[in-house]
Amino acid sequence: MTAPSTHTAHTAPVTVRVFTQRFSSTPRGARLARRLALYQLDAWGVPYGSPTSDTAALLVAELAANAVTHGRVPGRDFELAVKLLGRTLRVEVSDTRGERRPPCPGTSRPFPRALAENGRGLLLVEVLADRWGVLDRVPVGKTGVAELDLAH
Repeated sequence: MTAPSTHTAHTAPVTVRVFTQRFSSTPRGARLARRLALYQLDAWGVPYGSPTSDTAALLVAELAANAVTHGRVPGRDFELAVKLLGRTLRVEVSDTRGERRPPCPGTSRPFPRALAENGRGLLLVEVLADRWGVLDRVPVGKTGVAELDLAH
């Protein structure tokens, strides 16, 4: 009989944590999504008020605002998923309106007028996130994704 392998890897284990919740497609739902995401991040060890927490708050707020403003279908909720995947924080916001897609990352688009009250959300996401994009959602809709690389 052979003894079990005692090979030990010298890599740190990958911890995966996931928070998923659906919210009403209203400004109040978007605000609640941001607040609950920050509460969950704090529980996972990303302190409230830290640079990572503040950046995540802005990403959730902008993606959720886009979902309730541009992706709203009456009677349908939007979904927030916050995932801590090793050293990557991933924010996903899904809505049920697949035909209205924002421009792809890096695509040139007109800059909003100086005093316009909208049109800057995805510009903020592009600047704050290390990676972002829009994915198809099965069976219907789309998912805005933003990722942050966490400091070691």
